[in-house]
Amino acid sequence: MDLSFKMVIDLLPIYVTIQDQDLRYIFANQTFRNDFGDVFGQHCYAVVKGSQERCQQCPVQKTLTDKKVHTGEGTIRLPGGNLQQVVLYTTPILDVMGNVTAVIELATNIQIIKEMYKELIFLGQSIALLSHDIKNILEGLQGGVYVVDEGLADNDMKLAGKGWQVIKKNIAEITRVTQNILYSSKNRQPRLQKSSPVKLAREAVDLFQAKAGSLGIQLISSLNPELPGVAVDAVSISRLLNNLIWNALEACSKDLQKRRHTVIVRADFYDTRHFMFEVEDDADGMEPRILDNLFNQFFSTKGAAGTGLGLVVVDRIVHSHGGKIEILTKTRKGSLFRTIFRLSTTIDMPVQDLESMDALNLQKGDA
Repeated sequence: MDLSFKMVIDLLPIYVTIQDQDLRYIFANQTFRNDFGDVFGQHCYAVVKGSQERCQQCPVQKTLTDKKVHTGEGTIRLPGGNLQQVVLYTTPILDVMGNVTAVIELATNIQIIKEMYKELIFLGQSIALLSHDIKNILEGLQGGVYVVDEGLADNDMKLAGKGWQVIKKNIAEITRVTQNILYSSKNRQPRLQKSSPVKLAREAVDLFQAKAGSLGIQLISSLNPELPGVAVDAVSISRLLNNLIWNALEACSKDLQKRRHTVIVRADFYDTRHFMFEVEDDADGMEPRILDNLFNQFFSTKGAAGTGLGLVVVDRIVHSHGGKIEILTKTRKGSLFRTIFRLSTTIDMPVQDLESMDALNLQKGDA
């Protein structure tokens, strides 16, 4: 190959390879070699898939068969284990007799485009799904403003105070919904700072005491004062606790089988290296079907009254911290959501993924 052309091909920010009839690499540009090393003579499916079998929908194989150009999408596995979405283009290399001797394959990374596409879809779905809820919240705000105006006009401060409480309630609701949309629509790296788990849990409980009282639900906390300060994203952890407590209160309010309900919030050691938050309710519990879909976007047990975003946000926050979620539930008994995190106090320490630890598995057992 002419050196000037080879230099251009090596500089292309895409993968350029040539495979023979046995799907072995006989050429790879520098971009490909930077990620996969020297692959000459190796089967493509072994290199980019880590497999010993040919791919079922292989565009190279199709080109070898029909001598045509083929395109497609696929997932390749980098040596470090990361997956990458790519668009593939294949074209034949023919000999003088018109037989295919090899195939050129071009692969372009579309991971970023895919993520942006998902975010746009999510945003569109969010707007469509939430428009009704936001309309109700705005109507609630208008009603509260009307009551405040009436109270002020009549110099009735008690009436104005009631209207102001309505306004505050609806502002809090639209704030919560908006924050969940913003957080769940994009993957975010946690901004670690030394924080007190006990303080974060206490603040979350205090925030919902009034709501719990209005629903006739006892909201209590059990916080271990021996828990040290830890490196977490305090804003995210507060949002996690708020969503779990909100869900627990709503689950209790919809359970009409019991006269009284209790929600317990805990912060304690999980073991010598980890701490945990627990939010436990004594509502109806959850069926297996609900558990299987619990962290899917827009899945909700509340029908038209819910979006399912709260637990999506919880899931993202936990995993962004390298944490783990355990769920224990039993019909007619209630549910317990346990989130587990490292006891690290080092801000710049890399996040360790608890999912790799065999001791911590997602539990869907009895509460």
